[in-house]
Amino acid sequence: MSSRAGGKQTTTIYDVAEKAGVAPSTVSRAFSRPGRVNAETAERIRTIAAELGYRANPQARALSTTRTGMLAVVLADVTNPVFAEVVRGAGRACDHAGYTMLLAETEESAEKERAMVDRALGSVDAIVLSSSRMSDAAIRQVAKVEPLVVLNREVAGVPCVLVDFEPAMRRITEHLLELGHRQVTYVAGPEASWADGMRWRGLRAATEELGLRLRRVGPVAPTVAGGQTAVVDWDAHRTSAVVAYNDMVAIGVIRRLTTLGVRVPQDVSVVGFDNTPVGELVTPALTTVAAPLRALGETGASNALALARGARSRATEPVRLPTRLIARGSTAEARS
Repeated sequence: MSSRAGGKQTTTIYDVAEKAGVAPSTVSRAFSRPGRVNAETAERIRTIAAELGYRANPQARALSTTRTGMLAVVLADVTNPVFAEVVRGAGRACDHAGYTMLLAETEESAEKERAMVDRALGSVDAIVLSSSRMSDAAIRQVAKVEPLVVLNREVAGVPCVLVDFEPAMRRITEHLLELGHRQVTYVAGPEASWADGMRWRGLRAATEELGLRLRRVGPVAPTVAGGQTAVVDWDAHRTSAVVAYNDMVAIGVIRRLTTLGVRVPQDVSVVGFDNTPVGELVTPALTTVAAPLRALGETGASNALALARGARSRATEPVRLPTRLIARGSTAEARS
């Protein structure tokens, strides 16, 4: 499977493995630890790599049997405050283990993410993917080559650490019902986001069970600007409450509603997700779900480093971290 970065087709370790009939990890060892691969197999791999134009990472070739002391943390968007907390947690785990953290940003692009991961193979001891946009199959391929943990994404056979979305969305629904709301709009996040799918599924199940009417708009970018674009034809599709994909989208919704003369929370209640620091700074202060973002990063990084040191993966069930609702000024009783 080739990747395309900057418009240029590149051959990956997976292309070489497929043609050679070996695992990607064998290709990696053929270049970084040649003594651990059968000589005939290693020669075949090198020949095929030359035919395909594959060039092994020069740092990886220099690493023989030594560890790098590096952990790669791959993020979708460094401007999103969610990832600041994730990085802080991952950094704490690295400090504790004596590791250096390498950060890479994918700008919400699965293609760019894959290219970055391919470049990191062999140059780091382990990889943490936060809110990955790659396919499940691509993630499993990487996990065969390098110790890997995925955050906020469930991939069968790969170690994962997740925020427990289902009870979080139910608690939001209960909160709105307690305030007398009967109609809810969900503003969806990125189309490729696994977390968005889980939030929608949890909210849909809770509203169906508790008897609330639910509509969905989006997908939108997980930003303030994305939230502003979600408010279209409000008078034609008015609901008394809005649940947003994350805090930034929720703030964008509030800004746009305000420009339309719609008051929050007097006319519409708005709920975010993640409990980023900015939620307390806006007016009204944002009701949100507190996700344990720092613990998410620390747990994921600790687990990835444990795998790098030889621990066995127990990837049958993901690690799920609990959440809590924080009620602030952006939600109030529904107007009668």
